Amino acid sequence: MSFLAAASVLLLLEAATASPAFTPFPDFQQLNVQELLSASKSHFPDEYRNFFNEHQLSEESLGNRAKYRVKLIHRDRMPVPDSFVPANLSSRFRDRMARDVRRVETLSLRLSAEKAGALGDKGGFYGVDDFGSDVVSGMDQGSGEYFVRIGVGSPPRSQYMVIDSGSDIVWVQCQPCSQCYRQTDPVFDPAESATFNAVPCSSSVCDRLENAGCHSGRCRYEVSYGDGSFTKGTLALETLTFGKMTVQDVAIGCGHMNRGMFVGAAGLLGLGGGSMSFVGQLGGQTGGAFGYCLVSRGTGESGSLEFGREEMPVGAAWVPLVQNPRSPSFYYVGLSGLGVGGIRVPIPDDAFALGDLGLGGVVMDTGTAVTRFPGPVYNALRDAFASQTTNLPGASPISIFDTCYDLYGFVTVRVPTVSFYFTGGPILTLPARNFLIPVDDAGTFCFAFAPSGSALSIIGNIQQEGIQVSIDAANGFVGFGPNVC
Repeated sequence: MSFLAAASVLLLLEAATASPAFTPFPDFQQLNVQELLSASKSHFPDEYRNFFNEHQLSEESLGNRAKYRVKLIHRDRMPVPDSFVPANLSSRFRDRMARDVRRVETLSLRLSAEKAGALGDKGGFYGVDDFGSDVVSGMDQGSGEYFVRIGVGSPPRSQYMVIDSGSDIVWVQCQPCSQCYRQTDPVFDPAESATFNAVPCSSSVCDRLENAGCHSGRCRYEVSYGDGSFTKGTLALETLTFGKMTVQDVAIGCGHMNRGMFVGAAGLLGLGGGSMSFVGQLGGQTGGAFGYCLVSRGTGESGSLEFGREEMPVGAAWVPLVQNPRSPSFYYVGLSGLGVGGIRVPIPDDAFALGDLGLGGVVMDTGTAVTRFPGPVYNALRDAFASQTTNLPGASPISIFDTCYDLYGFVTVRVPTVSFYFTGGPILTLPARNFLIPVDDAGTFCFAFAPSGSALSIIGNIQQEGIQVSIDAANGFVGFGPNVC
């Protein structure tokens, strides 16, 4: 059965045990300190080493359609050799924050109309000299945080892929590989696939790539990142497999030269809003609708990544998507305010406005870990939280976090709620584990927000963990589901 014959796909992921709230919620909640510390200390447990070998797939008949399930895990629990990722929490935290800073810098650069114009005068958005692609990729040297396993080619070769809502390209490392970083699985060899078809330069698919290159009649792509990492190679049509379901003729980048630290992943599965992303290529077959639930740290529950309008949750709180013509690949949402302990934080009415030049606004991003707000907004949020946590022992700032607490010896602590006030009225109150996180093995927890250094706001994956997020791009809404996922 091909994907084009189906109305939707359901991919099961790991998710959270705590749920968000859109109904009246207590001003304070309990944070289970010991549970989070225990979960963070477990590194590459046996169940994850064989994560995709047991119960990898299941299938259900749903009338004239089917749903298929695969697993998705956080990068810190990738079943790869220990040399890929530091074993202790402190080292993993420092690496994660370093990746996060690079990603935010890259996003801010790309979403700055003034800087984009300046770079464009030099022969391409990313400064590519010979040929390049203006295809958006939100991933900056391994900053993507979540991985899925899919089959590439025919017969399918299983590969770990990063999922990224800020990317508009699907790519994998390919043989012959003149420059490749280390990955878990053997590098994909297109010569062994019966369905691999290089895209000719004259193809309309190649035309979707701005500044696409051409070599020996084949369409070439290149995506470079702010820190010098890149992928480049041949654009091709290939079959992707999710369990027993095949997705035929997907345009993918077959990367023969790649650089970056992607922690074992073979490439990237872009879920952005552009026509070259996996979602964009599915087009009318899914009605431009999909949803996801991100893995929560240290949990073994299941959530969902859904393709198709029929899978949109009933009873979700729907928030308008905001269009940014300068950056159509990103999912902007209408945010009107913030709350701490049930009290609205005093910030300007236009703090989250998207300007006429495409500056500012609020982006939902799966590849950024920590939510960023403009400096004055962050300061107001932090001060409001700190004023209601004076009973907790303080700790020194760590990395990008300036508000931390020494919770060594605590079993649980009482903390004020943190809420997002969305345009149109919905208020999303976050689970405590989504804004106060462990950063070392000694019981230090930090307030997981940071200043963006610009007018841009980014809702990161820590704040999204365990929450059903549904994107209905065709109708211009993002939904937050009512159920634990």
